[in-house]
Amino acid sequence: ATLSVGQKQLLSFARALAFDPRILVLDEATSSVDTGTELLIRDALHTLMAGRTTIAIAHRLSTIQDMDKILVLHRGHLREHGTHQELLARRGIYYKLFQLQYREA
Repeated sequence: ATLSVGQKQLLSFARALAFDPRILVLDEATSSVDTGTELLIRDALHTLMAGRTTIAIAHRLSTIQDMDKILVLHRGHLREHGTHQELLARRGIYYKLFQLQYREA
């Protein structure tokens, strides 16, 4: 049987848990999954990230909203940083991206 993209990503998270890394790098963890699978992955991420440093690269802002610190890169330069709420309050690049993503949803 062939695994779906979401199932493959969940399997990757399970493997990461088995190795128990101190630093976890997630590159577009929910980039090609449906909304239901994204919710499963987000729940798994909370468990996976507990007690370790996590670097998450994401275009879907829903996957990084709970991070301690968010860095916003634009054209190769750091433009903003802060928590989700701090970045929304600044009404900068992050705020504009957030508005675009949730207007389309």
